[in-house]
Amino acid sequence: MEKRILGLDPGLATLGFGAISCRAEPYASGQDETSRVAVLDFGVVQTPAKTPVGDRLCMIYEDLHTLLKQCQPDLVAVEKLFFYRMGNTILVAQARGVVLLVLAQYGVPTIEFTPAQIKQALTGYGNADKHAVQEAVARELSLETIPKPDDAADALAVALTAWFQN
Repeated sequence: MEKRILGLDPGLATLGFGAISCRAEPYASGQDETSRVAVLDFGVVQTPAKTPVGDRLCMIYEDLHTLLKQCQPDLVAVEKLFFYRMGNTILVAQARGVVLLVLAQYGVPTIEFTPAQIKQALTGYGNADKHAVQEAVARELSLETIPKPDDAADALAVALTAWFQN
C-alpha cells in the first residue's frame, strides 16, 4: 500500500516542503518486506521580506492549503522549532503556528521531529552537520544531486524521518 508523506521545514521567509511516496513490498519469497521510496515533489513557499508579517502569514496559509490539496498526503511531518536568535525564533514560531492551524483544518495526521531526531534518523548521529543530512537525503531517494534549495532538502529529510519511524 502506498503512503504519501509530506515533510515541512517551517519558516516565515522560506517554508520548505518535500513529498515522498512510500511503499512496503513483499520480497519474491513473500516472507519479508522491502520499502520503496520515491520523490513526488519538493520546493519552497517564499514570502517577500518587505511585506508586513500578517500578509506573509496569509501567504503561507493559502499556499499550504493549495499544497495539501495537490499532494493529498496521508501523513505530514513537521520539524520542531529550534532556537537560533530570539527575533528570528518568534517569526518562525508564528509561521509554524499557521502551518499547524492549516494541518488541523485539513485533518491530516501530523508528527513532529526535533532537528536532532532528523539527523539521527538519516545519518545515525544526532549532531551531524547539514551537508551530511543532505547527502543522506540524496542517497536514500536515489537522487544524483542534493535537492536545492536547502529548505526543500531539509523538508525531504523530515519526510524520510517520518517514513523511517513508521
